[in-house]
Amino acid sequence: MPAPLSVPAAMPRFQPWAHARDEALRGLRGVLTDIDDTLTCEGAIEPAALAALHRLSEAGVPVIATTGRPAGWSEPCVTDWPVRAVVAENGGVLLQRTQGGGVLREFTVEPPERAARWQRLQACAAEILATVPGATLATDSPGRLTDIAVDHSEHAGLDAAGIAATLACMRRHGLTATVSSIHVNGWIGEHSKWSGAHWAVQRALGRGFDATEWLYVGDSTNDQLMFERVGASVGVANIARFVPQLAVLPAWVTAAERGRGFAEVAERLLAVRASPR
Repeated sequence: MPAPLSVPAAMPRFQPWAHARDEALRGLRGVLTDIDDTLTCEGAIEPAALAALHRLSEAGVPVIATTGRPAGWSEPCVTDWPVRAVVAENGGVLLQRTQGGGVLREFTVEPPERAARWQRLQACAAEILATVPGATLATDSPGRLTDIAVDHSEHAGLDAAGIAATLACMRRHGLTATVSSIHVNGWIGEHSKWSGAHWAVQRALGRGFDATEWLYVGDSTNDQLMFERVGASVGVANIARFVPQLAVLPAWVTAAERGRGFAEVAERLLAVRASPR
């Protein structure tokens, strides 16, 4: 497990989650959350985070996960965790549990367009591998349907220059590109975690998405759009490593890292919901 980070020293601009006013939390109806290094540590969900998901579900608080991970990797999250949906591949695929216990996949575009985009993605991936020293595709790449991912911190290391070169190559190929806590992701289209949230709420809950009703929890640079547009946003403490790259900060930060930080968020949110006005 990575060494704990010094949150107060590293993040002087953040407000502690414990200082969030009850009034700012009472109107929240659901939780949107990143997965890697927000619910998980080294690829597995932390027990505290899983327990928190169950408590939220039991209290009637819907949780929707949004991730850069591939659809194949994300399917067990849908079937094994008490979440209403998972938005995978940064908004490219929506996964929901069926009544029979299976997983329903939905896409932003029809099969012919997906096939054309796939060819472009593979051409970009080939150029990255050929031109960026040390670049390797993420080990979860076989499960990807709408994007490509280059590993920078999960199973392989890629320095800042390599990450920058990977991003530049993706953008030359017309891809939207972003950096998560473990991967550099690239895809074709306008979808994002933000558009995925709208899509998931409408499909899974049957209502429109109102950002004022939701809390977002994340940990890295690819969560910035959500930090910007969802006012009630929280970074788990390990977001400290990304502070130099963050143009947009979450409203609050937890004291604990990763899944324990998510559990801290859930505990406070449920306490506010249970307290008298």
